[in-house]
Amino acid sequence: MSCCVHKLSINVIRKRVKMAELTTLESLMEMGFDRNRAEKAVANTGNQGIEQAMDWLMEHENDPDIDEPYVPSVGNVVGGAADSQSTTDQPSVADTAEGTAGGDVSLDVEDNSSKVPMSEEERLEQVRRLEELMRVKQAERRERERAEELEREKQRRKAGQELQHIRQKLQDDDMKKLSDQRRKEKMEDKMARQRVKDKIARDREERAQKFGGVAPVSTATSSQPAQPSPSSPTSLGPPPTKKEYDESRIQVRLLDGSTITAVFKAQEPLAAVRVYVQVNGNTPEGQDFTLLSPYPRNEYTELDMEKPLKELGLVPSAVLVVIKK
Repeated sequence: MSCCVHKLSINVIRKRVKMAELTTLESLMEMGFDRNRAEKAVANTGNQGIEQAMDWLMEHENDPDIDEPYVPSVGNVVGGAADSQSTTDQPSVADTAEGTAGGDVSLDVEDNSSKVPMSEEERLEQVRRLEELMRVKQAERRERERAEELEREKQRRKAGQELQHIRQKLQDDDMKKLSDQRRKEKMEDKMARQRVKDKIARDREERAQKFGGVAPVSTATSSQPAQPSPSSPTSLGPPPTKKEYDESRIQVRLLDGSTITAVFKAQEPLAAVRVYVQVNGNTPEGQDFTLLSPYPRNEYTELDMEKPLKELGLVPSAVLVVIKK
């Protein structure tokens, strides 16, 4: 007798679970959810109620396989969690059944297994409550998504500010490097001018010693006329004629500070020097430049490029500097 009551109690519990499962599934379908989606929601939430099923549906509504037919896996069927729960509840149900008379047991089972059908008003009220619950869940979800979007926007702005800071730092570093480079070029230009000045001074001294040396005139007595010194220009004959040079030795300082030297004909135009720099210097391709005489400072124009070196005063030697246009 107790064995029969035990089996009967298990069947009653399983039937109740099945009824609860169908109620959740039907409620979801009444709210407009597709059957495949409703079955997946009930199965994946372990048939824990309509609220959990609705949460699952809203979280997975964008899954690519959400509308595919539901195929339960082994050991995981709709209502499986409820069945396993009913199995754990078997001893308590059986114990309760054993403490009841045989006739009363059959009557109690029949009463508990019966399901009173819902009226149309009750069904509509239940659907209304579920729809209201779904609206609340959707509002909460929209609020959560709005908060997440605000947080993402904050992160994007923060990343943009950091990127702008990095760009500004790089720009400042480039300006500093450019300023240092210009300061270095000015210093090198100043040193080059000083070297040219020193060279000119030495050349003048050498020429003065070679051609302009005059011994002081002897003043013996007032009664005797002064005799010209043997080293005076009159005793040496006519002054030497100025030497004509037909070549010029040109030294060119490039943009990077290095120098190149070449010998040109005195009648060659200054453009020949510029071509020589373009071919033999390390000037970047396409870089437009011109030539500058540091002392006295003179920046040569395109018209000067056609003039001979002799006419420009660059014979017998000269120092030129390459500058950017």
